[in-house]
Amino acid sequence: MTLIDQAGAVRSGEELDVAKIAAFLKGIDSSLEGLPAVSQFPGGASNLTYLLSYANRELILRRPPFGAKAKSAHDMLREAKIMSELKPVYPYVPSVFATCQDRAVMDSDFYVMERLRGIILRDKLPEGLVLSEADTRQLCLNVIDKMIALHQVDYQAAGLAHLGKGGGYVQRQISGWSERYRKARTDDAVDFEAVMRWLNEKMPAADVATCLIHNDFRFDNVVLDVENPLNVIGVLDWEMATLGDPLMDLGNTLAYWVQADDEPQFKQMRRQPTHLPGMLTRKEVIAYYGEKTGYRTDHFDFYEIYGLFRLAVIVQQIYYRFHHGQTRNPQFAFFVHVTNYLEQRCKNLIVQSSI
Repeated sequence: MTLIDQAGAVRSGEELDVAKIAAFLKGIDSSLEGLPAVSQFPGGASNLTYLLSYANRELILRRPPFGAKAKSAHDMLREAKIMSELKPVYPYVPSVFATCQDRAVMDSDFYVMERLRGIILRDKLPEGLVLSEADTRQLCLNVIDKMIALHQVDYQAAGLAHLGKGGGYVQRQISGWSERYRKARTDDAVDFEAVMRWLNEKMPAADVATCLIHNDFRFDNVVLDVENPLNVIGVLDWEMATLGDPLMDLGNTLAYWVQADDEPQFKQMRRQPTHLPGMLTRKEVIAYYGEKTGYRTDHFDFYEIYGLFRLAVIVQQIYYRFHHGQTRNPQFAFFVHVTNYLEQRCKNLIVQSSI
């Protein structure tokens, strides 16, 4: 038994042409031995992640989902470029090994990076990992601290100013995600119009700050040290990283933060162990983040509801592809019910909101 995150069998319809990939990578590093064994990591509702196991090295390959058409939503070359530029100032980023846009090798752009061998927490702790309540709390704080550290990176000194458009991030996000939802809506999905209207009316007049944000900062995108599971050694999945408002980033994170006292429907969506004794509640996360950064968080309702709405759009976009036969993964058939639930959750929070 090992605590190290394991890949499994490649899902049907998501196989790779191993010979072509191996030939391409051999041209970059001639020391790679033979053909790699290929396995696939769980998840993959967005980009797909594979383990290439050579006799003398392990590499990770990332590609868009099959059937994806919009390059802007699954831009592998952009993700790899961000990682390469960020690595010198944020050491938790894996090193990029290669990028490829040759359609003779694969039907899409892809990149290959080093494998960080460690623990990745999903809906529950892996078998064999036992944490006390105090350890769980410290782990939680350590993970939040890595987000805070990212928000404090001097992006201009790191040469990352090209990632964003400056001020007005909040307005662009509300407008952009609203447009995306309307385009992705299917006839069995709710309209979200009341929520979108509330977000448009309640958005703050200006961004809290402009900083480097991850946009998908979750426990299952964090790699923990096997020898010391409280220590974060890596942060993964930089597909949506950009420059923007840090409270919007925190709102995105809390959309996945299911805690022990949440309603059953939300608990069914849990994909990280934020329900464990010792984990901070959402309110405690907000308070801790505000204390550590100095950003005011007293009107956080907007950011929390935005995060849930954005999650609903992402879920609905995936369901739209399934609904129209662009992807065959049967787990996506249920996603429209998640969309519909998230609208009701947003509406409930709006009723309770003081802003």
